[in-house]
Amino acid sequence: MVQRKTKTTINKIKIRVVKMYIKNGLLLILLTILFQLYGCKEQNKKELKYENISVKIDTLLTPEIGGIKQVVEIKTDDSNKPILLFLSGGPGSSMMNTADNFTNILKNKFTIVQWDQRDAGKTLELNPSPTQPSVEQMKKDTYQVMSFLAKELNQEKIYLLGSSWGNVLGFYIVENHPELLHSYFAVNPVISQLTSEMELLKILKVHFKENTIASKELADVNIPFKIDEDLFYVRKWLFYKEGKEYVTSDAFKNGFLKWSETWSPVWNEVMNIDLPKTLMEVNCPVYFFVGQNDIQTSTEITENYFKELKAPKKDLYLFENSGHQIHHDEPEKLQNTIIQILETNKPEE
Repeated sequence: MVQRKTKTTINKIKIRVVKMYIKNGLLLILLTILFQLYGCKEQNKKELKYENISVKIDTLLTPEIGGIKQVVEIKTDDSNKPILLFLSGGPGSSMMNTADNFTNILKNKFTIVQWDQRDAGKTLELNPSPTQPSVEQMKKDTYQVMSFLAKELNQEKIYLLGSSWGNVLGFYIVENHPELLHSYFAVNPVISQLTSEMELLKILKVHFKENTIASKELADVNIPFKIDEDLFYVRKWLFYKEGKEYVTSDAFKNGFLKWSETWSPVWNEVMNIDLPKTLMEVNCPVYFFVGQNDIQTSTEITENYFKELKAPKKDLYLFENSGHQIHHDEPEKLQNTIIQILETNKPEE
């Protein structure tokens, strides 16, 4: 009886062992299948994440920048093309509505981005700045816009172009965030604006010495500027010298002084900028574009700064038929020069 019971127990144990092996074998097979299945899926996820998909874009975006919605325009037929962000002159101006005139060639090589800064263009229409704009605030805005673009378009670096006042923001990025830049294009840049304004005033006084009204108004100008009329008279007669006769109208004066309510404090900050004293070495390529006839931001000051500046790569291009608005005076040459720089100085991978 005991023997039969023992045999029965042993048989039960054998059956359990066999079942265990079968169970574990099936489990092993199942695990192998699952590993291959999900392993492949995970690999595909990684490949998709880094895969560059070409996308055509023509859109206006309104990301929150510095506490307000700011308007960014992106145009490209291939989102893999490197980003070229324009920093408009001004302050308080927009290049967005006329951008096609000076990007019609560049669009073949770049993803073109225009940005209306706070209290300018479409951003002003969308929401005025709740606080008085300042240079410091707009520098932070610039960094946030660049970070937004890098993330939105999945690019680690971008090309940056500053026009006139835009260089106040651009050189801030060059100095503090060169890791974000392939290259920087400085077009008629603000370098030492106090000195430049003093030289401009001298030129205008000589040019208008026979003009009684101009001579009187220019004689009353204080530099550094003490009142809004100081900057107004300098700009009035500069623009008149350039052939813009409408600047003698009351409408122009009223419009300029209205602009001054927002932007005179900012421009007074700009008057303190003196790059030859504060920024003599940079860690990204910098290319200067200067109009030979530009007296608003002195060409001579820019040329002297270029000679002394230390940079991994640098160059200066003189536009013989341009004043302060190269993108307006010689748009084709400007674009072809930028493309030449792009093609001869391929960015590091």
